Amino acid sequence: MTGEATGRAPSEPGPSGALPESVSALRELLAGQRYLSDTSLATVLFLGLRLQKPVLLEGDAGVGKTEVAKALAAALGRRLIRLQCYEGLDAAAALYEWDFARQMLEIRLAESRPGALAATDLYGERFLLRRPLLEALAPDPRGAPILLIDELDRTDEPFEAFLLEVLSDFQVTIPELGTVRAQAPPIVLITSNRTREIHDAIKRRCLYHWIGYPDAARELAIVAARAPEVAPKLARQLVAFVQKLRGGELFKLPGIAETLDWGQALVALGCVELDPQTVESTLGVLLKYQDDLAKISGAAAAALVDAARAEG
Repeated sequence: MTGEATGRAPSEPGPSGALPESVSALRELLAGQRYLSDTSLATVLFLGLRLQKPVLLEGDAGVGKTEVAKALAAALGRRLIRLQCYEGLDAAAALYEWDFARQMLEIRLAESRPGALAATDLYGERFLLRRPLLEALAPDPRGAPILLIDELDRTDEPFEAFLLEVLSDFQVTIPELGTVRAQAPPIVLITSNRTREIHDAIKRRCLYHWIGYPDAARELAIVAARAPEVAPKLARQLVAFVQKLRGGELFKLPGIAETLDWGQALVALGCVELDPQTVESTLGVLLKYQDDLAKISGAAAAALVDAARAEG
């Protein structure tokens, strides 16, 4: 992971959502929102802002990709618009739909008032249901919004082709209303868990950054910031345990979210340091597949506990 939360309270964004003048200024803004970014991530984000290019963030689930968008929106004082991708997502759900139920109601009401409703009236703004992509094209006094297209790898290639068209011109045509064009292009962040490869056409359009798992020092800082109720000794031990888990051959490695959840679970159980019995009974907080649980149990879990306690 290339960024982390800090222990400070979030600060106010820059004036009128102004863009930072340098990479270091962007890092300071993110730090003010309790997100500590390294230079490589901050550089990619800065270039995305300056060049008005989408940024594609890839990495395993749970490494904090979505948090980047949240922190950036808060740091810049911009609206965050999130399009959560899923299998079967189509243009209507992502762009706009007509409020059919309201249109039918309007027709029924108009039946008692002949001539009061023209056919074109049924396709006006008040019947338009704006979905995230269309919403991101609307003007905003705070500046262009942050458009988060989350987990694009869950969709299919036809949707990617449609998305590429939207991102190329930042405009869409609604047959009944005409062309809607963004006054200022939204700041686009796309995330992918890499369950499948994103099409090269999308990648060529974007700046790219891979977010990996944090090293022990960075993960310990994240725990201290996000779960301060975890005592330092226990935090060191649980981070050492998780780091060793990630070095093994598991179907799904635990992410930062699982580390934090586990720390809070251990505190809830009154644990002050790791012990084999407690670890055995709480492994389901870290590991979410039966094969992984079977692999890390009994003697294997006890050995990892001993190693983690030795380091912590």
